[in-house]
Amino acid sequence: MHDDRFDLPLRIVVAGPVAGLTLALQRGASGKATLVPAAASSPEVLAFDLEVAVDGALPGGGPRLLGPFVHGPPQERFVYLCVGRPGGGRVGRMKVPLGGIDWGLIEGLPPGGRIEGCVAGRNAKGGPALATVPILPPGWAYIPG
Repeated sequence: MHDDRFDLPLRIVVAGPVAGLTLALQRGASGKATLVPAAASSPEVLAFDLEVAVDGALPGGGPRLLGPFVHGPPQERFVYLCVGRPGGGRVGRMKVPLGGIDWGLIEGLPPGGRIEGCVAGRNAKGGPALATVPILPPGWAYIPG
């Protein structure tokens, strides 16, 4: 499995997003990026579904994650969620780290399932969470298909 290239389905859940702001998943590099809206939303959570390619292993043994949603150096991959105002106007970006996704998690994924991680949509002062946001406990986990 570590030599094969395959797509890995992920879901990123944003808990407690700031009302009145929009969030979108960044696909592609800055300047050429497109913004992908949430696959599901409510006032309490937003869920973004995406796939990343797993293409073999890194020199340290971890999975090599690739694809249009993946950014950063190979050992520190992440996904961007762009925070903006309705009608335009960028507020900033959330950087969601993919580092907790390991071979054990990938190999245990049930057919039709996804690996899900949840982040807080607000900072300690109640504003939008920006910059690097940690995956909330229990970390990356399986969800049924």
